[in-house]
Amino acid sequence: MSDSPFTPDETALLDRVQAPAGEGREILDAATREVIGRAPVQTVADLDDAIARAKAAQPTWEARGHDERRALMLRAADAIDANAETLARILSREQGKPLNGPNARFELGACSGWLRSAATTPLEPEVLVDDGQTHAELHYRAVGVVGAIGPWNWPLMIAIWQIGPSLRMGNTVVVKPSEYTPLSVLAMIEVMNEVLPADVLIGISGDREVGARLAAHPDIDKIMFTGSTATGRKIIESSAGNIARLTLELGGNDAGIVLPGAHPASIAQDLFWGAFINTGQTCAALKRLYVHDSIYDEVVDQLAKIAQETPMGNGLSEDNVLGPLQNKQQFDIVNRLVEDAKAHGGRIVTGGAPATELGELFYPITLVADVTDGVAVVDEEQFGPVLPIIKYSDVEDAISRANRLDVGLGGSVWGDRDEARKVAARVQAGTVWINSHGGLHPDVPFGGVKNSGYGQEFGVAGLKSVSVPQVING
Repeated sequence: MSDSPFTPDETALLDRVQAPAGEGREILDAATREVIGRAPVQTVADLDDAIARAKAAQPTWEARGHDERRALMLRAADAIDANAETLARILSREQGKPLNGPNARFELGACSGWLRSAATTPLEPEVLVDDGQTHAELHYRAVGVVGAIGPWNWPLMIAIWQIGPSLRMGNTVVVKPSEYTPLSVLAMIEVMNEVLPADVLIGISGDREVGARLAAHPDIDKIMFTGSTATGRKIIESSAGNIARLTLELGGNDAGIVLPGAHPASIAQDLFWGAFINTGQTCAALKRLYVHDSIYDEVVDQLAKIAQETPMGNGLSEDNVLGPLQNKQQFDIVNRLVEDAKAHGGRIVTGGAPATELGELFYPITLVADVTDGVAVVDEEQFGPVLPIIKYSDVEDAISRANRLDVGLGGSVWGDRDEARKVAARVQAGTVWINSHGGLHPDVPFGGVKNSGYGQEFGVAGLKSVSVPQVING
């Protein structure tokens, strides 16, 4: 058994959302591989019923107006805060991320914070023309029913990124969480629904057939999806029949460029967490690091020192800030990429082999030096605790190499701020950070370019993305 048994609050909340005894699908603790609950296995028929209920509830929800919706959403945020520790423990077990560090408790704080931001961000009608003859205003109305399909890496926070703006603009939402992490998402929705009106927010737990039906359903007006580029393409095809609007946040392989003159010791901590937040299982994590040859060895050494000092283990331990890979499929990808890097001459600075002493799905922080473009660990998204570090001698070459792939979610440039800004303007990514990587703000739009998807989330742009514009002229 686990060293940390379920608390009464965890048991009570899980019992409200999981399948009855003997039914459903087993969900395992990512760290211990013990059964923590049984996810409901709902069908396409269940999904059809959920969408019908959401569609029926939507006009009344929209008619409540911004002020009433705002007040209810703020109460839902309070409910998340009141249950934050219980939700964080469920999340830690199911996803694997530790309670501490930029992990489970951090994620729950982000959930209530982003929900409050979506509730309170102003979006006023825009006067387009007012010349004495024509008065034209641009308003934003609810799109209808939003289908939200979420990932397993930040399951609660990304769900809120989809739910919050949608509810604020008067939409109802049907949420399909990842099959890997359904219980934590269903638990958060259960908590929010203590406050929200019936059928405004509905969670549905099912397999890929249910997800495919959600994307293609004729009564879904908007689809929000975070996940792989391959699945994003399927969603685009599925949505063609009903011309549903789309926001797609897809795969990335974010490049960082460390300029000559940067100070390795001063940037090392931010580089490390830019790459290894959530044990590297983050869409916009730093996944390729290009370092000028004049400071290459020092950057590698500084990162290695931090990796060796950063504790990894069961997320329910208060000491750990790095956890396991969430699932066997991702573990196998990470292991394959590291072995391939070794075969192609990569120098393993730290890690390099499964940490079986910690558990089945643990892989240590692995820094791969002296590797280059064209090797799989550089060209493919690792989505785990692996960072290839690539040496360069010419900044123009580094920019070209950073831009060579068909994805562009995020990127970063490290060094003198003025020089870094000039380089950042030439990096092909939806967001480019200066002397940091991956930090997000609820007022700052976020989205990718190239095969990393389209549409923006957060702030005013995010509210507009889950609504339809209407011009009132006269």
